[in-house]
Amino acid sequence: MSTDIPATTGSRAVTAVQTADWRRRVFGMYASVRQLAATDPATAHAHWISCRNDLFSSHPATPLLPEDHVDFTGLPVVPYDPDWRFEVPIVAPAEPRRMDVDTGTDGVVPFELLGTVRIPLAGTLDVWRLTSYAGGLFVPVKDALAAKPGGTYGGGRYLIDTVKGADLGMDASDGEATLVLDFNFAYNPSCAYDPAWACPLAQAGNTLPIEIPVGERYTLGH
Repeated sequence: MSTDIPATTGSRAVTAVQTADWRRRVFGMYASVRQLAATDPATAHAHWISCRNDLFSSHPATPLLPEDHVDFTGLPVVPYDPDWRFEVPIVAPAEPRRMDVDTGTDGVVPFELLGTVRIPLAGTLDVWRLTSYAGGLFVPVKDALAAKPGGTYGGGRYLIDTVKGADLGMDASDGEATLVLDFNFAYNPSCAYDPAWACPLAQAGNTLPIEIPVGERYTLGH
C-alpha cells in the first residue's frame, strides 16, 4: 500500500510511518486469518472483512479517495463459499520467464515465473517470485467478471502478495511446495481505489475464463 509523498521532510516521515503501520497491521491480520482458517475458514473470512473495513475507514494510509471515503460503509465482499478454497502444488515452469512491471512510484518491479498451480475446473495460474530485495510470492487473478457492472476489478485482484503480508498459507515440508489459494479472500489492489497508483496486474497467465463469484467485488467507477 502506497501513499503520496508530500514535499516536506516532516510530512514524508509521517507518511512513511503511516504506510509502515498499515503494512504491519495487514501482516498481523493475515497471521490471525491463517490461525482461524485452520479450523474455521468462514470465521477467518469474517474476521478478514471486519479488519479490512476498519483499516479502510479509519487508517490514515487508506487508499480510498476523499470523495469515496465520505460515503464508505464497507467493502463489497461476497459471503464465504468453501468450494473456492484450494491447497495446490506449484508445478515448475517449462521455461524461465520474467515480468518487469513499471509501478511509477516504486520504479520497475522485477518478477520471475516460479511455476503454475492448477485450480480444479477453472484452469491454471502463474505463481511469480519477486526478484528484488526481500523477495516474495505474487499470485494475481482476473476472471470473466472483470470490468462487468457489479463484477470484479478490470485489472484483476490479488490472492497472494507476501511482500504486503497477503499470505493464506504455504508448505514445503515434504519436498513439494504447495499454496493455499482461497478465492474468497481475493481483494482489489490499491490502484482500484486511487488511479494515481500503478499496480502489477494479472497478465494472460493469471486470467481464468470462468466467473469467480466470491471475494471482493468492485463498485467504484475509477
